[in-house]
Amino acid sequence: MTTTTGASEQAAPFCAIIGAAESRVWGMTSSERLARTFRRVGLEPAGQEAFDADRGMVVADAGWVFDESLIRALAGRPNVVLVDDDDVPAAVHASVNATQAAAELMIAAAVATPPGYARLTALELGSSYNSELRKREPPILRRLTKADVRGVEKRLFQGAYKGVTDLVTKYLWPTPARVVTRWCALAGVTPNQVTFASFLLVVLAFALFWTGHFGWGLAAAWAMTFLDTVDGKLARVTLTSSRIGNFFDHGIDLVHPPFWWWAWLTGVQAAGLLQHEAMLILCVVVGGYVAQRLIEGAFLTLFKVEVHAWRPFDSFFRLITARRNPNLLLLTGASLAGRPDLGMELVAVWTAISLAVHGVQVLQAMATPRGEVTSWLAR
Repeated sequence: MTTTTGASEQAAPFCAIIGAAESRVWGMTSSERLARTFRRVGLEPAGQEAFDADRGMVVADAGWVFDESLIRALAGRPNVVLVDDDDVPAAVHASVNATQAAAELMIAAAVATPPGYARLTALELGSSYNSELRKREPPILRRLTKADVRGVEKRLFQGAYKGVTDLVTKYLWPTPARVVTRWCALAGVTPNQVTFASFLLVVLAFALFWTGHFGWGLAAAWAMTFLDTVDGKLARVTLTSSRIGNFFDHGIDLVHPPFWWWAWLTGVQAAGLLQHEAMLILCVVVGGYVAQRLIEGAFLTLFKVEVHAWRPFDSFFRLITARRNPNLLLLTGASLAGRPDLGMELVAVWTAISLAVHGVQVLQAMATPRGEVTSWLAR
């Protein structure tokens, strides 16, 4: 088992947990949460063989809640004591040949630090920029107390939320999603089970749109978008995300929208509307969606940054660009007005406008000097 530090590879340190906290966070004890974090980072528990091994040891106090990124960063930084903003030690990566007892002593010694060791805060050790979630937020290092459980859970949920996303996900879903995520965590519902439920809603919405039952179809579609928010947050706060689950979730997200728009057009045509314009609208909506996705992928490949994270305008435009949720808003408004046909026309127009904006973004990036296309969130 190896971990990469800089350009070289070295044996990963062992890990150990000390201390405990009475309260549970997202249905887990602090020790369970730390153990999951260690496994995800690739560290194995220390045994007697660790005392003589030429490997370091990461020891963390379960009385604290750690951001996974902090443990990962600590594992790659030997001779570091992680402290909070009040200089109270919470974890340490002891150098090679250190015993667990010696590492524990470093945590207990709130003032004294052995020569050659650095005392780093969470922000000094980790990074405030999370490229995966497209956000700038300090990594979590928080002492767990019984009175602060809800506060800790809220902070962890906030940390699991994407910073750049559509306006429904960003502004409407957070509070109810946190409540449902907690219910799922306490009930033992897995993220993959939530994702499967959202898949069933995808199929149900498709069938309802196809048959012209737009109201019920929208109810199923919005429920799906809500569960699509819950499953990812549940995976992150319970540290149970997996490659299979991630592939399943993102695969559904990527594939289903064009089928919904096709079904909506079919339902509209069944009502005798958009008979001649349907094929043109379908080509614009589906073709525009595919083209936007290809542009986003090409932008990431060429410039190593997501187009929506490049500049403040790009992040703002992600709120409203012609993706599933903004399109559903247009369709919902039109359906409530009794004009489902107008809704699809609006989606086609907005898709064309959004595609044009993405095209301009690519041209602007190509005209920018090499190396200067970086995320404004990371600056």
